[in-house]
Amino acid sequence: MPRFVAVYTMKPEDVAAFRARPKSEQEAIDEAGLKAWEEWGARNAAAIVATDVMVGKTRRVTKTGIVDARNQIAGFLIVEAADITAAAGLFQDHPHITVFPGDGIDIMPVVTEPPRDEGP
Repeated sequence: MPRFVAVYTMKPEDVAAFRARPKSEQEAIDEAGLKAWEEWGARNAAAIVATDVMVGKTRRVTKTGIVDARNQIAGFLIVEAADITAAAGLFQDHPHITVFPGDGIDIMPVVTEPPRDEGP
């Protein structure tokens, strides 16, 4: 079955706005969100190939050196589904975008050969 990477994205300003809320609000959202995330995982367990990986601050390596960097990647997960539409459908009610201040979830096929430019 085809595999897909789901990349959780979060805008830095949305993270800052969340962190600016009173601690009690943050904790309530975290509690509700983690419970919902666990329930989402249980509902979709058959499709999940690798557990969620959440990521922290970024360091970018380029030809000119190593520097601190910012991006919107908050984490990722790998799932199996019949096609990209089915894979995307798994995430429509995901807590990353329904409870937490997540910006979106990008779904991409795992490829075993160089990707072809097939458009958006």
